[in-house]
Amino acid sequence: MTVWILLPAFNETLSIPKLFPRIRESFDATGLSWRIALLDDGSTDDILEVLEGFKEYPLDILRHSINRGLGETERDLFEYAAAHAAPDDVAIRLDCDDTHDPRFFISLIRKLEEGNDVVIASRFQPGGGQDVTGGRLFLTHAAALWMRLFFPIDKVRDYSCGFRAYRIRALRDAITIFGNNFIQLKGLGFTSTLETIVKLSLLGARFAEIPFVLHYSRKLSLSKMYGSVTTLGYVIMTMLYWWPFGGWRSCYRGLAALYRRDSESAVRNFSSKRKRRPTMSSPGGGT
Repeated sequence: MTVWILLPAFNETLSIPKLFPRIRESFDATGLSWRIALLDDGSTDDILEVLEGFKEYPLDILRHSINRGLGETERDLFEYAAAHAAPDDVAIRLDCDDTHDPRFFISLIRKLEEGNDVVIASRFQPGGGQDVTGGRLFLTHAAALWMRLFFPIDKVRDYSCGFRAYRIRALRDAITIFGNNFIQLKGLGFTSTLETIVKLSLLGARFAEIPFVLHYSRKLSLSKMYGSVTTLGYVIMTMLYWWPFGGWRSCYRGLAALYRRDSESAVRNFSSKRKRRPTMSSPGGGT
């Protein structure tokens, strides 16, 4: 089994020299094979020069020539991992700004090994938390209540934290079934983080959480999140999910039950009339 570390990166020159050693340290003495896939989303800083200093790492460097946003970056990283990893491999997606601590990797992987398809590092589990205050803390809790109300997923409390571990087989099946619409709302801020687990829930994936502390005080780069755009994305996604005439919930009715009973039949039946989007390939960067 190989653990694929998926890093969306935009102007993270200051964070990478701190984060990469933490990633390597988290795998020391575990015997696990690991690889980093970093997608530079049109950065305007010196990120490529900084990455030159990590040539000894198992690293694949992907690039967007212009900044396309988190949604397209996440989509391309998931498709890259699905195309290059083995079905029983694991993908761990985390932010590149050093606010997600790699010491949680092993706990995420162990929880996957219990039979889960997606494991979320949750700020809302006992023992979890975040070092943010004021308006940002209020918005985080308000968004969490909205998501639990409109997108109830068994065993999920933290819908907006992107620090998650995925079974590659589940990602590959989701991309086959949903195609380019696996992440449909690509241009609406951080909406893709929520959409990913909503689509995997429609698929029939099994979820779990581990407690996690978000270290926002470690963040050295500017925030890329525009709250108004992401909020608009949440509203639009709620409508798309619940719309009675061809909404996601009605369109994929029966998929989750079939997938848990017979995943091959589910993929075959629900993707038979959908064309899969071509996967992104590496432009030759990395080792």
